[in-house]
Amino acid sequence: MIYDEIRSMLAAPPSGADAPSLHEIEETLTAGYANALALEAERLRLERRIAAVAAGLNTESEPPATAELATLAQQLTVADGDLAQLRGLLSSLRVRANAVRATA
Repeated sequence: MIYDEIRSMLAAPPSGADAPSLHEIEETLTAGYANALALEAERLRLERRIAAVAAGLNTESEPPATAELATLAQQLTVADGDLAQLRGLLSSLRVRANAVRATA
């Protein structure tokens, strides 16, 4: 998983034989940004579905709709947490990449 790969790179020494190369760091950043975009797309999909279900509550007011709304809200919360965590890791890895560039 991309989270583990980023954590591994951050835990590695910044220089020396065991340090990840700038190329490896940049590839991981690219994969991480792609993952972040996918999470953002999922958040948008969930928000749109929540809006659609909420609009239907005005006319239908069925318990299944409220159950779906609760599930969607929980999924959105998870996606928000995942995205925040990934952004934090990517930010730290970006700092590492900048440091590697500066010493190259």
